[in-house]
Amino acid sequence: METYNQKITIKSWAEEDRPREKLLTQGRRNLSDAELTAILIGSGNREETAVELSRRILHSLDNDLDKLGRLSVNELSKFKGIGEAKAITIIAALELGRRRRESESQKVERITGSRDVFTLMSRYFADLNHEEFWIVLLSRANNVLSRHLISKGGQSGTIADPKIIFQTALENHAASMILSHNHPSGNLKPSQADINLTRKLCEAGSLLDMPVLDHLIFANQSFFSFADEGMM
Repeated sequence: METYNQKITIKSWAEEDRPREKLLTQGRRNLSDAELTAILIGSGNREETAVELSRRILHSLDNDLDKLGRLSVNELSKFKGIGEAKAITIIAALELGRRRRESESQKVERITGSRDVFTLMSRYFADLNHEEFWIVLLSRANNVLSRHLISKGGQSGTIADPKIIFQTALENHAASMILSHNHPSGNLKPSQADINLTRKLCEAGSLLDMPVLDHLIFANQSFFSFADEGMM
């Protein structure tokens, strides 16, 4: 007779409870996040089924798939039962989801306010665990000419060289520009370095007749706009 604390493997579950079979019989939308993750990792460890392991991983991340998407291979591999190959599989699947979201997002041709910049640039900052600095170059009619990655750094910051920024803008015949960078910490508040850089670039833009219209900070699917806050 089986004891109550005996572990039950996925193969011994009722067919409708197995993630792969459940997807086939009930459709993908009827699976929980843990069940979908279990399909990706395939198997658990000696103490847990794939679903139990997936539940434990998600629980440690407050069941937040965005947090899961920001984990590195090394961070995922710290969970017992998740090796490098399984970690890569999870990261690749979430990256495909992010790219699908990117391809479906509204295409912005003209900037009319900070929300347009957020729509245009949020895809580039999604799930980053390091800081990046981008510029958006505009025509005189505020149509988007191009976007350029200026620099990338660590979790604490990155260096944005004004010479590179304005050289890029001049080479692309921009009439104005918008600055953007992310805070991996999740804190939207601009640092004193952010404020000083924005002021310096605004002054340089005035001298070159190439105004800096705004500077957005991205964090946790939200943003801070210097222009909206009257800081330009």
